[in-house]
Amino acid sequence: MRIVSGMRPTGKLHLGHYFGVIKNWIKLQQEHETFFFIADWHALTTSYKNTKDLQNHIRDVMIDWIALGLDPENGTLFIQSKVKEHAELHLIFSMITPKSWLEWNPTYKDIKYNLLKLNEVELQFRGGLRDTVRQFINMIPYRVEDFERFEEHLLEDLSSTFISALFEGEIEPELLKKLNVSKRDFYETDTYGFLGYPVLQAADILIYKGQGVPVGEDQLPHIELTREIARRFNYLYGEVFPEPEALLTETPKILGIDGRKMSKSYNNAIFFADTKEEVETKVMKMFTDPQKLRKNDPGRPNICPVFSYHKLFNSNPEGIQQIENDCRSGKLGCVDCKKTMLSFLEDFLEPVRDKRNEIMKNIKSVESIFIEGSISARNVALETMEEVRKAVNLK
Repeated sequence: MRIVSGMRPTGKLHLGHYFGVIKNWIKLQQEHETFFFIADWHALTTSYKNTKDLQNHIRDVMIDWIALGLDPENGTLFIQSKVKEHAELHLIFSMITPKSWLEWNPTYKDIKYNLLKLNEVELQFRGGLRDTVRQFINMIPYRVEDFERFEEHLLEDLSSTFISALFEGEIEPELLKKLNVSKRDFYETDTYGFLGYPVLQAADILIYKGQGVPVGEDQLPHIELTREIARRFNYLYGEVFPEPEALLTETPKILGIDGRKMSKSYNNAIFFADTKEEVETKVMKMFTDPQKLRKNDPGRPNICPVFSYHKLFNSNPEGIQQIENDCRSGKLGCVDCKKTMLSFLEDFLEPVRDKRNEIMKNIKSVESIFIEGSISARNVALETMEEVRKAVNLK
C-alpha cells in the first residue's frame, strides 16, 4: 500500500509529536511504500503573516525526523514546496470542488473559531436558537425530506450571520472587547487559503495516488473530502485517482507538564532538543494530584500526568503497578515519583538527543536527504500530472 502523510513545520518536535505521529510512521515505513513530507505551504494557512522563522522550523523538523528514526532508505522524505506539482493539482481540484463542501467541513469553523476564541459564543448561540428553528421548520408549508439536515443547515447559516454581525458591530460591540478579538482578526483569518486548505491536502495525497493516510479521528472529514474530490475528478474526466482509505490510529494522549494536552502554544512541552537539565527542570515542575499535598497523603495516579509518563516510559509492568500501589497508599511522595519517572524518560530521550547532536554537526547531510527525497517525490508527481493534463485536455 502507498501511504502519504505530512506535518506542518511549527518548530522543534516534542513527545506528543512522537507518540501521536512519528512512532506510527516508523512502523508504516517498515510495512508499506511511504511518502512523508514537511507541509510548509500548509504552514501559511494560519501563519502567513509570520514567516521569518519558517526555514528554521523546517530544519528543526528535518533533524527531529531523522533523530527519531524515520529512515530515508525505507521511504521518501521531502518538502512540499519543492514539488510544485502539488500547487498545479490543487489549482485544478479547486475548479471542480463545490464551495459548500469546504464550508461544511466541520474542522473549518472549529479551527477558525478556536483561533478567534469564539467557539463558546457560537455554541451558545446555536443552542439558544435550536427550539426556534425547529418551530420554524414545522411551520413551513412544504414537505421537509431530511429534518435534521435542514435544521443543521439553518443553524449553520444563522450562526455564521451572527458571527459576521458581531464583527460588523451590529450586535453588542462590548462582547468583542471582552473576547479580545477585533474585526481585523476576523477578516485576516477568513482567507481563501484557509477555506481551501483541504483541497491542497487532497492534492498532497492524490498526486502520489496515495492509498492510505494515517490520521486521527478528528481528521476523518479531510480524508472523506479527498475521496469525494477523487470521485468527482474521475467522474468528470475518467479514472485517474484511487480513493484513499483513512488509517485510523489510536495514540496515547500525551499530557504537558501542566496537565493539559502537550502543545508548543501552551508552553508545556518536553522537546527532543531540550537538554538533560531542561528536561529535569520541567519534570520537577509537573502537575500532580492536587489533593496529594503532603508526601504521606494517598494519591490518585489515574489523574496524575506523572503516572501517565510512568506507563509510557517504564517497560516493567510490575514496577508500574508498584508505583501505583505506593502512590495510592501514601507511601510514595510526588518528588520521589518524579525522580523515578525522570530516569525512565531519560533512558528514552538520551539516545535521541545524542543522535540529534550528531546530526547538528553535519546539517548539510540531512538537508541533502530532503533535497534528494523531493526530487524522487517530484518524479512521481510529474507522472501523475501528465495523466491529469491529458484527462483534462490541457495537453
